[in-house]
Amino acid sequence: MSLDPRTVAEAEYPHWLRAVGTGFLRASASVPAEEEVAVRLAHTDLSRVQGVFDAGRCVATFASFAQELTVVGGAKVRADAVTGVTVTPTHRRRGLLSRMMATDLAAAKERGDVVASLIAAEYPIYGRYGFGPASWTAEWEIDVPRAGLDPRGRVPSEADGGRIELVDGADVRKLGPELHGRLAGRQHGVVSRDERWWQRSTGVDVPASDKWTEPFYAVYRSADGETDGLMAYRADDRWGDRKQPLNTATVVGMIATTPAAERALWHFVCSIDWITTVRSGYRAPDDLLPLLLPDPRAARVVTQADWLWLRVLDVPRALEARTYATEGSLVLDIRDGAGLTGGRFLLEASPYGALCAPTARDADLTLDVAELATLYLGDESPVRLAALGRLDEHRAGAAATADAVFRTPRRAWCPDVF
Repeated sequence: MSLDPRTVAEAEYPHWLRAVGTGFLRASASVPAEEEVAVRLAHTDLSRVQGVFDAGRCVATFASFAQELTVVGGAKVRADAVTGVTVTPTHRRRGLLSRMMATDLAAAKERGDVVASLIAAEYPIYGRYGFGPASWTAEWEIDVPRAGLDPRGRVPSEADGGRIELVDGADVRKLGPELHGRLAGRQHGVVSRDERWWQRSTGVDVPASDKWTEPFYAVYRSADGETDGLMAYRADDRWGDRKQPLNTATVVGMIATTPAAERALWHFVCSIDWITTVRSGYRAPDDLLPLLLPDPRAARVVTQADWLWLRVLDVPRALEARTYATEGSLVLDIRDGAGLTGGRFLLEASPYGALCAPTARDADLTLDVAELATLYLGDESPVRLAALGRLDEHRAGAAATADAVFRTPRRAWCPDVF
């Protein structure tokens, strides 16, 4: 029987969901309940959902959706966000993922998407399709008693005239999109959030299998009443043998558009009675958090890993969309085995924008399209890639020039998983 990927029909979607559950090691004995299928289907574009079926059972899954990515300088580019990628263990090593990926990327290229994006569950899978890790993430665990904050002090925000308020999910749905929009205008690596994202993140129409637990929501308002920060956190209920609190607050999301908001929210969550440990959730690897504490050693890194992966689909549009740290001219020979966007390009870069066009000039640097993705948001050094043999330098000093041009003062950060 032929195992060919194809678009999934509505009647097949419950079986597709079961296969996703199997691939991600969740319950897979039966298809989801009708109510859960209806909720998920209402927000799914089936024209972008692929599956492979064997004797009526779905054995491979793949989906994508429209997304916007903030690049260096604050501009946004169209992205093909890849999600729900699985191959059932019984059907591995048959090229199913390769064929689904090729179909999706070709469609994205045809639509005019500039990049494709994903969060990789495993590191080795996606490089062969031209993806590279474009941002990293870190998570800290804070030993609150050691942090040096005064537990008897005033509310942390009051020093600058701001205040922190606890709100509910309805308030978050009103305040969050505008606040996130401000973040997306300044932080490269941020991806768009639609209305459904805010609904699911505040418990609206969440499928039963997601086992939703309402978090606490805290907002920071500046002295002039502007909402500059939002934090969602959950707390456990753990006590020691001597009736001493040993509770952990886990931050599940935090947006701050000013340093004052960032400081106030972190100090707030570390000042809550009974909380002895704070888990930061996934943050930028150069987050200010440790240095906001009187004793930065109270925050230890518990996770540091690659996060947002990109695949460039249009080299000129991608490179022209962002700004650069300094002026520079580079001829880049981009290798793309899939034939989607390879070639030799002259990049004329500056802090105010760039021009990028095909050229016949000799190359300064040769690199795979996956390495271009790794450099794209300024989070990696061309000099390091050259030392690793992942970039060829044809003109002395070209890698150093590229380093000065591409790198950014703050690291790329994607707050979301998808």
